[in-house]
Amino acid sequence: MQGKTILITGATAGIGEVAALELARMGATVVGVGRNPAKCTAVAERIRRETGNPNVDFLVADLAVQAQVRRVAAEFRQRYDRLDVLINNAGAFYMQREMTTDGHEMTWALNHLAYFLLTDLLLDRLKASAPARIINVASDAHQGGAINLADPEGKEKYSGWRAYAQSKLANIMFTYELARRLAADPTGSGVTVNALHPGFIASNFARNNVNGWRRPFGLLLTALQRIAARSPEEGAETIIYLASDPKVAGITGQYFVKKQVTKSNAASHNAAVAARLWSVSEQMVGNG
Repeated sequence: MQGKTILITGATAGIGEVAALELARMGATVVGVGRNPAKCTAVAERIRRETGNPNVDFLVADLAVQAQVRRVAAEFRQRYDRLDVLINNAGAFYMQREMTTDGHEMTWALNHLAYFLLTDLLLDRLKASAPARIINVASDAHQGGAINLADPEGKEKYSGWRAYAQSKLANIMFTYELARRLAADPTGSGVTVNALHPGFIASNFARNNVNGWRRPFGLLLTALQRIAARSPEEGAETIIYLASDPKVAGITGQYFVKKQVTKSNAASHNAAVAARLWSVSEQMVGNG
């Protein structure tokens, strides 16, 4: 990965941190994004120290806030003249319905709109750096998801799990729709985009729900993590594979599980709904 520049969100913990570390170890210039300035500094220093790679940088932003997504994209563009791999990884699960300062439901804003907006803002840099790769971290939680275009933010009836499953389905549908658009655009033909399921990971997932963590769902999730969860190192393997392996060069519009192309659910292949989701997303980020 010498000479490659990678931007990865959610890189201060879990699979994002592991992926940033290992890609830096391969020689890439790694730019992480995180919310906490102190953690960003500490993780950057640790990665530089452990890999001997000085080319590790972090940008600070809350990606649930669209102005901060735009600022991160602008800062990246000012500092770096190429982008070889964009890894959209930052995400969270909210048991209770919460709102961003933009007035959007938090799950939808962070897990879907941030992917959509950041990719859009950096797509021309990716095209100019081609061959380039976009990697969207989704989840098999999408299997139980449905896109409610009439009420994607759960205004009428909110369920934390339903909102999360919908956002992960949106990640995959965004991936497929973007792949179709890039294939039809001669200037984007050198950019691939794929989604992945990292597995059920032993991490701090959902622990942002301070008031709900001791409720039945939180207790169940804790128990499952102890029994069946994969390590962050195992969960990051497919991210690292999609970012670096020559075997996937040219592969686009696919969903990967454990480094293998896997069929996502039937709903994810509905191109008409995906096109409508794209339009709704453009309106929500002010690009429509």
